[in-house]
Amino acid sequence: MTPTSHHRLLTKACMAGAILAGVSSLALAHADPETIAGAPAHANIRELGRQLAVGDVVFIQIPLLPFRKVADTTSSWTNHVGIVTDVSGDEPLIAESRVPFSGTTTWSRFVKRSGAGRVAVARLNVPLDVQQQTKLKQAVAARRGILYDTGFNLHSPRQFCSRYVREVVDEATGIKLGEVENFATLLQRNPQADQRFWRMWYFGSIPWQRETVTPASLLRDARLLVFFDGYAE
Repeated sequence: MTPTSHHRLLTKACMAGAILAGVSSLALAHADPETIAGAPAHANIRELGRQLAVGDVVFIQIPLLPFRKVADTTSSWTNHVGIVTDVSGDEPLIAESRVPFSGTTTWSRFVKRSGAGRVAVARLNVPLDVQQQTKLKQAVAARRGILYDTGFNLHSPRQFCSRYVREVVDEATGIKLGEVENFATLLQRNPQADQRFWRMWYFGSIPWQRETVTPASLLRDARLLVFFDGYAE
């Protein structure tokens, strides 16, 4: 490990400790919780929800087949992502692009859609100021009720989850999270991916040059600090 890499790891650890001070049931994790020494991280949904701030990015695992294939193809556990847009009520609200229309979901309902309650919560390494939070809420409001894009096309008039979060964060902060990739790159990176499924999904022909952005690429973005990765109960 280089000195620079070591310094970055120490910085992230310190930031995570500050975020989670006083919440003994939460644990820092940027890897799969089963790979961490000891038991996987667990938290009470309400207790974890109280730690959220506007702009936090929340990753879950939808157990339905098409979403499972998204996770498999991107070599990740996560296949769906939303963003915290409001923390003023009884529980936070998560803005998301979902089937059939984009909108908001309460924190507990969002997490309960995840297989076994698996969830990761990440925060930009530079937290949003008040003006940026306002811009984020405006970006969310502008995207309410947009049809879900089952083609995962970064340039279509519709939306899908990771594109939605990327664009909302960009409008609020100027930060473009994740990596824009085409299908050729995605499938070359993972030769074990089920191309037969994707050929059927796209009615016989995979759009190899279509650009997209995935939940996994957002989760892996170095500008996001993952301060919880585990199971919310």
